[in-house]
Amino acid sequence: MYDRLKGQVILLKNPDRTEIKEVLDNAKTIAVIGLSPNPMRTSYMVSKAMQDAGYRIIPVNPLADSILGEKSYATLQDIPESVDIVNVFRRSEFLPDIAEDFLKLDAPVFWTQLNVVDEAVFNRLSEAGYTVIMDRCIKVEHAILK
Repeated sequence: MYDRLKGQVILLKNPDRTEIKEVLDNAKTIAVIGLSPNPMRTSYMVSKAMQDAGYRIIPVNPLADSILGEKSYATLQDIPESVDIVNVFRRSEFLPDIAEDFLKLDAPVFWTQLNVVDEAVFNRLSEAGYTVIMDRCIKVEHAILK
């Protein structure tokens, strides 16, 4: 994979499809960082599809009160319940700070959408024992694996 911002090749070892299916089969709640209230945005469409598939979506967007009929939270730490997957729709340069917040949450899976990649974050979270999936669309993976 090629990081357009840094102009370098990045090697990530995402879980294989069997492991990704297991992640999706076992998850119930997905916190979505950067979920837009605009139905024309990819984050909204993907999250709506996952909600329609039976997942509880928890928006993380400090500028919205609610999205997709769910209360929106300003940060991951504000979420008062457990989360199975943190799905990130922010640019790659925000991943180090998001990873710091993620480490305080105690969620088992850190997932970033297409073109959202940071090799150092991937390695740090993987080495800490978390499942990390980067540069993959959760909606596409769900559709392929259901």
